[in-house]
Amino acid sequence: MMAHNLSLNETDSKLHDAEVSQSSSSAVKRRLEEDDEEVSPRKKLITEESLHSEKVATHYNKLKECGLAERNKSRIVYMRNFNNWLKSVLIAEILDKVRQRRREINVLDLGCGKGGDLLKWKKGRIDKLVCADIAAVSIEQCQQRYNDLRRRGHPNDRTFYAEFITSDCSRELLSEKLQDPELQFDVCSCQFVYHYSFESEAQADTMLRNAYTNSFGNEVFSVTFQKKGEYPLFGCQMAKKYNMRLVYKKTFNEFFEEKVKDEKNKVLMQWMQALEQYPIDERGQLASDSPGEYDHAKRKAADPAVRRPLGTLSKSEWEATSIYLVFVFEKML
Repeated sequence: MMAHNLSLNETDSKLHDAEVSQSSSSAVKRRLEEDDEEVSPRKKLITEESLHSEKVATHYNKLKECGLAERNKSRIVYMRNFNNWLKSVLIAEILDKVRQRRREINVLDLGCGKGGDLLKWKKGRIDKLVCADIAAVSIEQCQQRYNDLRRRGHPNDRTFYAEFITSDCSRELLSEKLQDPELQFDVCSCQFVYHYSFESEAQADTMLRNAYTNSFGNEVFSVTFQKKGEYPLFGCQMAKKYNMRLVYKKTFNEFFEEKVKDEKNKVLMQWMQALEQYPIDERGQLASDSPGEYDHAKRKAADPAVRRPLGTLSKSEWEATSIYLVFVFEKML
């Protein structure tokens, strides 16, 4: 018997760590230097991890809301659209499965950012959403987007109830911050965020605990796990501790190749402009003018049997997406 789903979208931490601002509070640095010889190695580690979390929060708090028009000028606009399409397909798939057993659906969005998935949750007809993020400014912008979403909706339009929490989900238990501590979630979504918790095993464990503690109802079922020793330490081994079964793990390319075969997903991809047109028309311009970025598309387009224009990404964008994974867990009760 299948229970509810924990959907997670993951990436290599090194890429995102490189993007995090190196600025931090001088006061915190001073405290680290002054206390360096007095604290135990364990306390020292926790303090250094806290400094890293502060860097992450500071980075995202400083990001300005530039609007759709400016975002569309980005060099990686098509890759962003591609990632957004992938999230849309994943979220819709999970919600469809959960709805087979639940009339009302409550969702926990760990690392919600500015609320880029709010419309996806509305289209998914969920009932309640809790948004949590380490960056207070992002939470404020997320709440504003939610208010705008409700205001723009038709009077008879059904919009889910939402709650917003500023929290480092890799260090703090959300159950202690919820308006209703007994609230049960049917889906936990963590998109392009989970790698931040792998700063330490303790943080990764807390992140999983947040996904587990208030998640899911009371359906009972049995499951046979993989053989002992086949679970990597920072992955299924930790999920096993919380009775989470890995449903599937796919690279972005594998997920794309599978889901694009569905006509409705293909139409959605075109509507979201998730791939760049190649060759472009005479008035257009490719996202990149670097030599060799579209050689793969050029070779494909040269085939007389191929219908043009093609949908593609630049070579650099395809390589960037190749480091990402989609994975889904089910909680076993």
